[in-house]
Amino acid sequence: MGTRAPDLACDVLIAGGGPAGNAAAITLRRHGAGVIAVDPGRMPRWKPGESLAPEARPLLARLGVLDRITTGPHTPCFGNQSAWGNDTLTETDFLFSPYGAGWHLDRVLFDHTLTEAARRAGTHGLTGRVRSARRVGGQWQLVVDATTIHARYLLDATGAAARLARHTRAAVTRTDHLVAVAALLPSGASRREVPRTSLVESAALGWWYTAPLAAGACVVMAMTDADLVGQRALHTPERWWKQLMTTTHVRGRVRHAVLLQGRLRVVRAATSCTHPAAGPGWAAVGDAATASDPIAARGILTALATGISAADAVNADAAGSSGALDAYAERIASSHEEYLHARRICYGSEKRWDTPFWARRRREMGPLVTDPSRVPDSESHGLARVHVVRR
Repeated sequence: MGTRAPDLACDVLIAGGGPAGNAAAITLRRHGAGVIAVDPGRMPRWKPGESLAPEARPLLARLGVLDRITTGPHTPCFGNQSAWGNDTLTETDFLFSPYGAGWHLDRVLFDHTLTEAARRAGTHGLTGRVRSARRVGGQWQLVVDATTIHARYLLDATGAAARLARHTRAAVTRTDHLVAVAALLPSGASRREVPRTSLVESAALGWWYTAPLAAGACVVMAMTDADLVGQRALHTPERWWKQLMTTTHVRGRVRHAVLLQGRLRVVRAATSCTHPAAGPGWAAVGDAATASDPIAARGILTALATGISAADAVNADAAGSSGALDAYAERIASSHEEYLHARRICYGSEKRWDTPFWARRRREMGPLVTDPSRVPDSESHGLARVHVVRR
């Protein structure tokens, strides 16, 4: 006869790990809250590389992990290069940033660093998944596998699926079906003379991204719409490599002798937003609140900022500031609208192709409300600003 696990109680339950959930956990623990973080515990061998902007430094410092990031194996990023609108390569140099250089991250190690920091701060971690969540007498009653947990507040860090926010009848909106078809090319794939910058190059199918990593490795990603991947068989190494060889600047960074090894990873990169992003006793953070096109280069920056900001809003609400969570939701909505405007300007500046990818972005269609049952899994203390490739 099985034994039922005893009930647990906490001030805040965080569903999901990642930078947003861990940033929230660390901040809440510093406010003195009891925190349980529930995460499936599946850690991939690698995640598609991301650049972290210099503006993340004060956020990392507040979380107490800046020294571990700057002294780790993450490589410096001195700026961004782009060929957008024409073949000319332009550059934004971080030399003039008050924060110095950014980073090209080893994402698995970066996420692990934040998880360990949350654990050392006193977060109680559980491996599992929230199976159900309901409000009972002003608190949350959540079932994690065989364990029932009672929490005063709930933070949704489940990614763009926003699984728990949808339990509150929040609406998830999506504006596109962008995906990244990514490869981690091995040591020696990157040419020696490659600058330590991110590179974006627009193309007929969408656009390409590459960044150098440690020991001459590099990450290369093709960004296009999900249906176009199947039409072009872009998920196959042969077709992916053939399309890569049609680029000018991205191809120039990769040694032609290097053959693509291993499997490509197809990763969701679509724009979405949860409305509202917070309510009585709950808030969404990271991609569960606002997920943006990688062209904005704000993913991790926004994850850290929303995690910290939501944690502060929860602390203020617990102290009697009844408008704190509503104010957080308003900031999320405002930040997302600012991002959408900047994205329209960015994509509108590329006029060379009349392919399906670019035609869709020229239509300037508004967001589509997504059926919640069909959402796929997948400088300040305020919200991060949008950094978009501009000419």
